[in-house]
Parts: sequence; C-alpha cells; structure tokens
Amino acid sequence: MSLPAKAIDRLFDRLAATYGAAWDRSLGSAPLADVKTAWAHELGGFDGARMVCIAWALENLPERCPNVIEFRALCRQAPRPDAPRLPEPQAADPERVRCELARLADMRTSVGASLVDAKEWAREHLRHYIAGSRVRALTLRMACEALGSEADAILRAAGVSDVVAPAPAADAAAPAPESVAA
Repeated sequence: MSLPAKAIDRLFDRLAATYGAAWDRSLGSAPLADVKTAWAHELGGFDGARMVCIAWALENLPERCPNVIEFRALCRQAPRPDAPRLPEPQAADPERVRCELARLADMRTSVGASLVDAKEWAREHLRHYIAGSRVRALTLRMACEALGSEADAILRAAGVSDVVAPAPAADAAAPAPESVAA
C-alpha cells in the first residue's frame, strides 16, 4: 500500500520549503515521479489514522535533509496516541454482593447435587469383584489406588483381604495375570 500522490506532493512541498536548495540537491538526477513513487511506497504504512506520525515527523525534522529511509524512521518515532481506557472501578455495593453470593450458593447447591461421583467407577469394580465376577487385575489395582483407604475398608467389610498385589517394579519380566476371581 502506498500513500496517495496528493499526500506525497504536500510532503515534498513542505520539505522543499524547509530545506530549500539542499532538498533539491538531495533528490539527485532521478526523475521526480520515480522518487515520489519510492517515497509513497516507503511511507505506505502511515496512511489513514497514522498520518499523524508523518505530521509529527514534519514537526521534528533534523537539521540535515533526510532521505526516505531516515524520514520513515523519524515517523516511527512518533508517540502513540493514548488508547481509550475503561473508567476506574467503583466500590461494590455490599447489598448487591450479598445477593449475588446468595444466588451463587443456591446454584452451587443445585449443581453439586447433580454431579456424578468421580470415583464411582472404582467402587463399581470392587462390587463386581466382591460379587465374584471376573475383574482384570490391573483394573482392580487401579480401583484400589483410586479409592485408597476407602477400598481397604470396603474389602475388609466384605471379608476379602490381600486382593491386589503391589504395582510391578521396573523389571516387568513376568506378565501380570489377566484376571482375578473371588
């Protein structure tokens, strides 16, 4: 994207008025249309709302006549406009906070009642094992690990002891049994 020709013409007029003969010498022998095209291309990122960067650069020109690269660098040094900010937060109304917390407590109670127990799968496998169904040794071990001391209590209450062997060590030469029966 390039700057419009009208903007480049105004820029060149301002630079010619500021630097006089030094500006004319800086343009060299290249055709003026080619020089303007190069400037329009290099300053293309400063169109629209960013034209204020070019205006800032024109107000802060160096003593020596800049080339297009130096002028673009000067445009990039323009301060950024302040972004709109949100208003400062106000202190919360204690009555409204109390009402909202009460609503959340009601929701938490109703949602909590409908949640599924995350360890129910482990209890289910233990029930199947106690009832005499085939349960894979690995599944039984994972269920006991998930339930921890609760599994010990369930198995003791059912009269079952020493159900799950400890997890195999790093040496896994012997395959684990596929299933355990009561």
